[in-house]
Amino acid sequence: MRDPVPLEAALALADLTDEVPLLSVGGVSGYLQSLLGGDPYLVRLWVTGEVSSCNRSRNGHLFLTLTDPETGDALSGVIWQNQAAKLSFWPEVGQQVIVLGQVGIYSRNSTYRMVIWQLLPAGAGLLALRFQQLKARLRAEGLFDNQRPLPAHPQCIAVVSSPHAAGWGDIQRTLNRRYPGLRVLFSPAQVQGEAAPESIVRAIQRVERDGRAEVLLVARGGGASEDLACFNDERVVRAIAECRIPVITGIGHQRDETLADYAADYAAHTPTAAAERVVPDLEELHRQGSQLRQTLINRINQALQRAQHQLNHTQQHLALVHPERLIQAAQDRLTQQRQRLIQAMRHHLHQQHQQQQALRDHLQALDPEAVLRRGYALVRDEQGSLVRTPHLPPGTRLVIQLASGHLRVQVEEKEEKK
Repeated sequence: MRDPVPLEAALALADLTDEVPLLSVGGVSGYLQSLLGGDPYLVRLWVTGEVSSCNRSRNGHLFLTLTDPETGDALSGVIWQNQAAKLSFWPEVGQQVIVLGQVGIYSRNSTYRMVIWQLLPAGAGLLALRFQQLKARLRAEGLFDNQRPLPAHPQCIAVVSSPHAAGWGDIQRTLNRRYPGLRVLFSPAQVQGEAAPESIVRAIQRVERDGRAEVLLVARGGGASEDLACFNDERVVRAIAECRIPVITGIGHQRDETLADYAADYAAHTPTAAAERVVPDLEELHRQGSQLRQTLINRINQALQRAQHQLNHTQQHLALVHPERLIQAAQDRLTQQRQRLIQAMRHHLHQQHQQQQALRDHLQALDPEAVLRRGYALVRDEQGSLVRTPHLPPGTRLVIQLASGHLRVQVEEKEEKK
């Protein structure tokens, strides 16, 4: 057995000086706890992992272990009883989750663990969290403050959608039914997949560069939430919010919600509803004009009937007293009142006639047949589609529709606009 080392020699070997701190075990734990508690990254963070163990204590606390499937690293966690009672679901072993909490030191056994405040299933839960975080950030930047008024009677609108989407067909049918003759500029884009966000942004930029459209309609039919993910892309949201003309969105079904809807000036539930919002119904306007005209005629007739009744009553009263001068004066006043009423009626009827004539002229101006009678023509290919560009190969057969018939022609050469 070796001889014990003298105290003086042990102190010399340990090199105890004033510069070296001396802590108890509890002091070390407390110091580490203060370091972790002051770290802004660890005081509040989201962690994702796989539940490898999950146990509930008698007092209602939930103890679990999160494991990284790739590295095998483990992190202990605890959800106190008051938070465990608020969980929307109960985690199971093997389940991927995402948790919100604070990392600290458990002083009893000097191990670090995470005090968990919120627990969500990974996948849909993570996507929902990222959606809300991006939504809050963009709202704070003011990208959802667009409330520009929409034109009441636009002459030219633009549509950004897929040429193969059912929503584009719904928009065309709705616009033709409600507002025939409207000029529609179509800017095609992909509305699904990884390339969709950039494609949508380029389509919006094309509309802005063109400069003719008074309002922009961004549309896509319904689909699964992942199909609509491109309309939650920050690039698309910024392009809509920064567009120089008002934007209407018609994305998905009534239950769907995208960040593009928040950035738009008006968000409709469906592409059809967006098309109904962008233009009025000319037939409905004509019907309302007719109703107003009839209402005005009825009110004038009622006023004339009241005046006639008053005239009859006055004549009966004057017949009893026979004051010649009063009778004549009353008759003069009634005649003047009658003339004013007749003039007012004629004036109102004239205004209604002018309004009705203006609506009739507007409808006639929008009539495609009237346009043809003015000397214009419609050029279609053999499939019946309108030809809008001279880029046709020689030999292409075309049908030219005139006001009084059709001509079948063949392209021999083309000339570019100089």
